[in-house]
Amino acid sequence: MQPHYRFYPSTEDFRDAFSRDRDRIIHSSYFRRLEYKTQVFLNSSGDYFRTRLTHSLEVSQIARTLSCHLGLNQNLAEAIALAHDLGHTPFGHAGGDELDKVLKADGYSCGFEHNFQSFRVVTSLEKRYQNFNGLNLCFATLEGILKHSYPYEKPFLKDYYKETFKLNFHPSLEAIIVDLSDEIAYISHDIDDGIKYHLIDFDTLAESTLVKSCIEYVQKEEKISFKESIFRHRFTSRLITLLVYDLLEHNPSFKQTTPQCFVYPSHSPLPITHTKSIQKEIKILKKILFKYLYRHEEIYKKMFMGKLCIKKLYECLSNDTALLPKDLQLKIEQGAKTHRICADYIASMTDRYAIALYKELGF
Repeated sequence: MQPHYRFYPSTEDFRDAFSRDRDRIIHSSYFRRLEYKTQVFLNSSGDYFRTRLTHSLEVSQIARTLSCHLGLNQNLAEAIALAHDLGHTPFGHAGGDELDKVLKADGYSCGFEHNFQSFRVVTSLEKRYQNFNGLNLCFATLEGILKHSYPYEKPFLKDYYKETFKLNFHPSLEAIIVDLSDEIAYISHDIDDGIKYHLIDFDTLAESTLVKSCIEYVQKEEKISFKESIFRHRFTSRLITLLVYDLLEHNPSFKQTTPQCFVYPSHSPLPITHTKSIQKEIKILKKILFKYLYRHEEIYKKMFMGKLCIKKLYECLSNDTALLPKDLQLKIEQGAKTHRICADYIASMTDRYAIALYKELGF
């Protein structure tokens, strides 16, 4: 399948194919809803916290930088980055885990997976054209959204998807760049948010030699002390710079004129990676964040509430479909599966809409 192939005819204009994909994603309703969806910290907790929208923008910025300097297609990387979280539920990963749990308990063995949901958003759930559903994105963009995170063999994918998107191959290099950019973005901004709201401190984070080296750089090279409010910002900038430089300095420049799909078999090493020492340090830092930040009682309480909200909404909507919007009731009458419609509806909600509906139903 050619990278620029679209499943439906499309009139060309002054933009290149992947720029058009990016613009279609930005103008979609699901993209706008990311503004009020939790990244890690519940959006209602404060205006400073990253949301799914700001996270997607940060991933996009890093992905464009890496793609530019590695000779890859910046517009494709940007389109994948902006779309990679469209399928997330309210309340972050906790909400997605709970929706997966209730779907499986209801007999839907494939459950819920946010990467596939993002793919479904751009191929069927968004309605922008009269004759077909979805955004009619290019093949390489769809492949990147579906496969940007490893492992690529997903249990929920039917044979059609497995054959069409060849899950035994790595995705395009641009999709791999997005996966790496995603990691850099969430590590750095979760630390920034956690420090800002006193949920974690630099003394705890300094258990990581990666963090320690960034702290020492800001203190010695930029001559900024812990006491200065700007220290946190300079630290975050240094961490991102260090991780980006590691990728730029230790990977070849590809200089591709056209994105390549199905080039690298999945059993082969990833063609773009961090150095082994940085990979090790990232794993250590993730463990620290999971132990001290993501499992912090203040976050855990908010996520517990979010999971309860998801569970109750699913129970109410699936048991009484009259609570659903009219267009979704019509889809069920036309043969769509109730549990899938309910899951799609809940996944599309913002945090505040889900909470408001939860309260309106008497919980």
